[in-house]
Amino acid sequence: MNTLRSLATGLLCALALTSMPATAVEYAMPAAGSRVIGKNIEYVVPDDGRSLEQIAAEFQLGLTNLIEANPGVDPFLPKAGSTLIIPHQLILPDTVHQGIVINVAEMRLYYFPKGKKVVHVLPIGIGQLGADTPENWVTSVQRKRANPTWTPTENIRRRYAAQGKTLPAVWPAGPDNPMGLFALYIGKLYAIHGTNASFGIGLRVSSGCVRLRNEDIEYLFDQVPVGTRVEFVNRPVKFSVEPDGARYIEVHQPLSRTEAEFNSNAVVPLPMTQALTRFIANGENDSQLVKQALEQRTGLPTRLNP
Repeated sequence: MNTLRSLATGLLCALALTSMPATAVEYAMPAAGSRVIGKNIEYVVPDDGRSLEQIAAEFQLGLTNLIEANPGVDPFLPKAGSTLIIPHQLILPDTVHQGIVINVAEMRLYYFPKGKKVVHVLPIGIGQLGADTPENWVTSVQRKRANPTWTPTENIRRRYAAQGKTLPAVWPAGPDNPMGLFALYIGKLYAIHGTNASFGIGLRVSSGCVRLRNEDIEYLFDQVPVGTRVEFVNRPVKFSVEPDGARYIEVHQPLSRTEAEFNSNAVVPLPMTQALTRFIANGENDSQLVKQALEQRTGLPTRLNP
């Protein structure tokens, strides 16, 4: 299962793709007390040689989202005629539904526009192992900039130097800038920004910032005002008891914490909080369905009771 998290290296070396145009997926907010939104879609892969990255971009997903939901799929070229599950059903993170919420474990950004009963969901790329994106952090959008420059930190310079690459003191603005054409700055060291690459969304590829496809960051740049609340969480397991009594769990592969985990097929342990333990132990759950969800980690909400 952990091969999902090690795909970044191979994809960065092998892909040179043009993503299809994407727009934010908008969901109506559920009724009070509910956190399950959307529906999954079945998609038959056409016989036109399109890559999994192109399909992910078409349906506003990251690569890991598709790979988790479709075990065994070729991470480069899915088989023509095969059927993929497009994971558009989600459980909203159990936190304040305000501003921007970033769940690094599922590599998704949730934007709750003020005064509207909708949520927009966007796929993201996050920090490499050792250059991790923050988690369990509340901050805000402090400023926005079109055509940003990039000033690499000393740690980033050292990491690139170890690969035989020398970075300029300041990378000029433009389409070749690793930050893309738009940036929302949060805190002193981090930003939500675009990219000069056409891949890497849904993977651990950045130097710690949150990376979006260019159409997505342009959308956020236009929509999100300075001062907007931003919260980072790390929730590989989300669960909900719905108003009608339905019990759902959504399990993602946790982020690797060590090189050994990242480079092996070892199953990364799930964080078992007291709330999750109580939810799992509830007698209304089908124990076999609980076991399957925790083991398979498809990222798809699974109903656990009749």
